[in-house]
Amino acid sequence: MLATGTAQAQLRAGKTSISEFVTSPFPLDGASSAATEYFNLQENGKRGRQTATGKVYWENETYNDQRVLLHIPAKFDLRKPGLIVVYFHGHGAILERDIRDRQQLPEQISASVANAVLVAPQFAVNAADSNPGRFAEPGGFARFLNEAATHLAILHGDQRTVRYFQSLPVVLVSYSGGYRAAAYAITRGDTEKRVKGVVLLDSLYGEMDKFESWVLADRKRFFVSTYLGSTKARNLELMKILKDRGVPVKSSLDRKLMPGTVVFIPGGNEENHRDIVQDGWIPNPITDILNRLRDFRIGR
Repeated sequence: MLATGTAQAQLRAGKTSISEFVTSPFPLDGASSAATEYFNLQENGKRGRQTATGKVYWENETYNDQRVLLHIPAKFDLRKPGLIVVYFHGHGAILERDIRDRQQLPEQISASVANAVLVAPQFAVNAADSNPGRFAEPGGFARFLNEAATHLAILHGDQRTVRYFQSLPVVLVSYSGGYRAAAYAITRGDTEKRVKGVVLLDSLYGEMDKFESWVLADRKRFFVSTYLGSTKARNLELMKILKDRGVPVKSSLDRKLMPGTVVFIPGGNEENHRDIVQDGWIPNPITDILNRLRDFRIGR
């Protein structure tokens, strides 16, 4: 099925890179509907955004990073069904400092039993802003995933494997302020058949109608949301809405995460928000989610 060429089907060592994408969330061109919606300041030829709190972020400093963190574990095997974990970071994040080093996403992926790779785009750089950028545009997320397949094939070592990576199902993980990009990605991204699960890590700050419609549209998908104090009310509200629509809802994860599972997991103290990606309902919660998918034939 695969032409692996000089690259091995299974890597000798894990590989991590930070690559520039053409289809990254930023920058936004002037004709973009997302640019029209989000940039509300002009000064000396510069575009910027003033947030509801009055903070000003300039495009060339905050919304111009095209980089994406990629990771392929050493055990990743092209001969087996696989999946792509796409991670959307929260406020105040930088790829190297926060996603790679502090939250240790590559290590969490590698530590799981899943045959999974990681793709994590940079959104607003080190800013308190949930701007989804080009992921708010119709088809934006699909274009991003197609390009991600090319970069993953290059990272693996054989560009001819791009079709394999293009075929992989996706689990989308959102932390905190990543919720807006996640909501648009699953409802405007033209990826209805590809995104098999959504995991919100204290991230349901809004866009509830989009997450509701995504869950209801295909009951073979899974949805997991863990919450602390600031997102508790919205989680409880969405839980009630789904229950009223006849969706079975759980408050804890079963040993196996099966298609159609909808889980709302109460967390702990609000003080844990900053560390919930690496210390949630269990240490390394993303590893835990992937381990529960071991018998879930997500690639079929």
